[in-house]
Amino acid sequence: MNYVFQFGDVFNAWPELLLGAWLTIRLSGLAMILGLAVAVLCALGKTQGPRPVRWLVDVYVEVIRNTPFLVQIFLIFFGLPRAGIRLDANEAALLAMVINAGAYCTEIVRAGIETIHRGQIEAGLALGLKPLQIFKDIVLFPALKAIYPALTSQFILLMLTSSVVSAISAEELTAVANNLQSQTFRSFEIYIVVTGMYFAMSLMFAGTFALIYRAVFARTDAAR
Repeated sequence: MNYVFQFGDVFNAWPELLLGAWLTIRLSGLAMILGLAVAVLCALGKTQGPRPVRWLVDVYVEVIRNTPFLVQIFLIFFGLPRAGIRLDANEAALLAMVINAGAYCTEIVRAGIETIHRGQIEAGLALGLKPLQIFKDIVLFPALKAIYPALTSQFILLMLTSSVVSAISAEELTAVANNLQSQTFRSFEIYIVVTGMYFAMSLMFAGTFALIYRAVFARTDAAR
């Protein structure tokens, strides 16, 4: 093997790579927040809505979960302009990620809602608790505790999946890496560094989420 590794050009572009990492985190965070809002509405519709609503939610979830994310991005970015809806690359990437995250998180949120038995709510009413107290102490906290690990894992997966939006030149880490590769032709070095950055971000968020879980949920259980 005669290949000589040269990381100089990669490290010279470190500010651009850090900016790309920040753009990835920002895009993923915003998509996760909006996707969760979609998921809560869909989960409520699936558990408490009329049959047509439940059917529509089921169709949405199954279609998104059983088709490639890249195809969904292309459908939004290249297909919507045919219907007169034009989005730039970043807007199309965000919309695709929100739709995708909403479908996956719908089942997570639904499972959390269904962990709360009706008897627990009735017991709260029998004790004279107000509706807000019942929601806060009986419904919200146990449901959040049940779905927290799955939601945090879904965020990390969404962050890693965001690299796919570079296919439409949306601004994030992989797109920055692609631009650097076209300028320096140091493909191996650039993607080694970018792989390490994604791995480091995943570990950072996994560690942060674990600390939050111990601080909020485990400590509360111990206090009880």
